[in-house]
Amino acid sequence: MLRQLGLWLIWLGFIVYVIGFAPPLNISLPQLLNPVVLSAFSMVGIWLLIYSCLVFVDGRMQRIPAWAFMLGTIASGTIALIPYLALREPNDQFTGGKDPWLAIMDSKTTGIILTVSTIALLLFAIVFGDWCLFIKSFQTDKFIHGMTLALCLFAVLFPYPTLLSDDMARRGLMKESQFFWIVALIPLFGPLAYLCLRPNIPASK
Repeated sequence: MLRQLGLWLIWLGFIVYVIGFAPPLNISLPQLLNPVVLSAFSMVGIWLLIYSCLVFVDGRMQRIPAWAFMLGTIASGTIALIPYLALREPNDQFTGGKDPWLAIMDSKTTGIILTVSTIALLLFAIVFGDWCLFIKSFQTDKFIHGMTLALCLFAVLFPYPTLLSDDMARRGLMKESQFFWIVALIPLFGPLAYLCLRPNIPASK
């Protein structure tokens, strides 16, 4: 109950803040083409895929359709993801076979591709980006302001709503408590390392 309440408060607070208190929408082409902004926008997609690698497996054991919420995240990011995290029930089991999509989401290769892509995006932003312009854009434009906060929320929520602990338990990893905290406390690269190292879930017929 506290987990769900906390998630709904975060969801509501984020919406209220972005609509009522974030800077106005004031974006320009130079801001959009700034490599830092382009990389940050791409990182939203990286985070959605990171969550997808857990959510679609988890959704097999949930009464709510995970795919519907994840489709919503393409357009709204955390605004559609947080309701799934709040409505799902803790469940560390997995039964049945894996279709091709689940096999991709469960593959270590997917984690490696996401990690390489993340490193490339960060290097692109660091080497070519105008960070002063990005800071100014964050302070003056609603789109960039909200997108940046969403990236922070993706990182903060990853270990919180039992999604990660349930995924680890399905793979027999919850006894490795140190591994959980490494994944949980290292932003972005902790989850990416987890996707690269976690054992596959055995399919059952």
